[in-house]
Amino acid sequence: MLGSIIKETAKNPNATVIWLHGLGADGHDFADIAPELGLPQGAAIRFIFPHAPIMPVSINNGYEMHAWFDIIHMDLEQEPDIEGIEKSSKLIDELIDAEIEKGISSEKIILIGFSQGGVIALHTATRYGKKLAGAASLSAFFPTAQTMPLNAVNSKIPVFFGHGNFDNVLPAELSQKAFEFLLANGNPVERYTYHMQHSVCMEELQVLGKWIANAFSL
Repeated sequence: MLGSIIKETAKNPNATVIWLHGLGADGHDFADIAPELGLPQGAAIRFIFPHAPIMPVSINNGYEMHAWFDIIHMDLEQEPDIEGIEKSSKLIDELIDAEIEKGISSEKIILIGFSQGGVIALHTATRYGKKLAGAASLSAFFPTAQTMPLNAVNSKIPVFFGHGNFDNVLPAELSQKAFEFLLANGNPVERYTYHMQHSVCMEELQVLGKWIANAFSL
């Protein structure tokens, strides 16, 4: 199972957020994020920040780093690493399964991911075999949207999208495509853009926190 950093907002958590970092980072990247979300006082949530496997990344001359899948082209929609995405998705499945074994209802589990992590969050959440609370994509996209099918249990899962208008790493148009795909599919989707580049900002995190609270009925 993936190594992870675990933070809990209160004793005896009854909900879980699994938060996936971006390319070249690790679980430490967002490990201190929970206080910035403005969650309701007393919310008992376990935050899990896993470390992606270390692998060579083609676009970085084969340099080995934490990555959820390989990137071959600057055009991110060209030849996506479907095999790598599915492999990492199975690792996240294991984390979800472990939370359920600990007594957390699957309907009290949310997947969140930034950049590459957002790809894995969307792919995994829409394919997982038990009902989840939702998924959030931060500055990410959905290269496997057209290659599914979506799992019937989570085919209408609520999804949050956040993206920077000035993102020069992963253009905002890519998350707009994902948003439109899921909107047409009938999912409850929300999408917000912010005056930033490939990053997150306080305003985005506060809106995300309200979305998490709503998804968990806090």
